[in-house]
Amino acid sequence: MIAAEGVSLVQQAVQAVRDHIRDNDLKVGDTLPGEGHFAALLGVSRAVMREAFGALAALKLIDVANGRRARVGAIDGSVMAASLDHAVATSQVSMPEIWDVRRTLEIRTAMLAAEHRSDEEAAHIIALAEAMAEAGDDMEKVAAADVAFHQAIAQASHNALFLQIVRSFAPMMHLAVPAAWRTRTTDDQKAMVLTRHRALAQAIADRDPEAAVSAMNGHFDRSIDSLLRQAP
Repeated sequence: MIAAEGVSLVQQAVQAVRDHIRDNDLKVGDTLPGEGHFAALLGVSRAVMREAFGALAALKLIDVANGRRARVGAIDGSVMAASLDHAVATSQVSMPEIWDVRRTLEIRTAMLAAEHRSDEEAAHIIALAEAMAEAGDDMEKVAAADVAFHQAIAQASHNALFLQIVRSFAPMMHLAVPAAWRTRTTDDQKAMVLTRHRALAQAIADRDPEAAVSAMNGHFDRSIDSLLRQAP
């Protein structure tokens, strides 16, 4: 293999592995030929293929573990999360922009969850809303329950891509939820936030898409907008 202009041997090797997965219709968990196989096939060194496999593993496109052959990886929201975090840290995107996208996505996931949720998923969403209430002022527990609540709604939408995108918001939510909670200075204000989460959970349990959309809209109108007003 000869490096094309502007494209390194490693980049070409990465694409060759991706082409192999696609051309052979491999699925998550299926094994891949080893680095040596691809090195011989492509006419590159083992070092090039080792770097290519490392790059693919970093992107979660393959799963590489000691002692066994590489396997096709499952989609993973952590890659998108790292990209979003970098974008915010380097001022390429603002938090209000990300939260605007989040709002649009989560309104849709709430509607789909109300239409497609299983009984177990509905019960889990309700339980997470209650877990937020039981957490009191323990910000770590409040944030964990809130993040899990939104991810459970995305799971209940039965759209795998929505779930991964919502998961990608988790690192920012772990920072934003405590900040938003601190703007609730009275017990009544805190109780209202919990009431909105319960209303959303109940709308999904009731299989009421219209009520679920209204509840999610209300959540962002009142719970998130106060946080965004503090953003630079």
